[in-house]
Amino acid sequence: MSYEITGTLIAKFDTQVINDRFKKREFAIETKDNSNYSNFVKMQLTQAKCDLLDAYQLGDEVKVSFDVRGNKWEKNGVTNYITNLDAWRIQKAGNEDNRAAFTQPQAAPNVIPDAPSSFVPDAPFDNDLPF
Repeated sequence: MSYEITGTLIAKFDTQVINDRFKKREFAIETKDNSNYSNFVKMQLTQAKCDLLDAYQLGDEVKVSFDVRGNKWEKNGVTNYITNLDAWRIQKAGNEDNRAAFTQPQAAPNVIPDAPSSFVPDAPFDNDLPF
């Protein structure tokens, strides 16, 4: 399941190479809810997505699409649970999409458009309806 969050980019960290098959880059955003309290959310980008963060500066308002991922980790008989917020898209806040939005023009209700003044029917009007 995917989620979205909007906030101010407040921290960008260096890319960490965990092993030859995995790398991650963490960042943090600040959000405010209706009570005016700040929330600080730390997220991560993985693999080729680590470079997505390069296009943004601290202080930018961003909209982040992410997934919630969790792992179970056991060591010395103790079980730990790790939750990650894996970002997969970052964009400037307010930019919904790069695609053009196509909308149908709205006609005024109960208005029939006039025929062009050059309109001449091809054949004489013949009402052959059965009713």
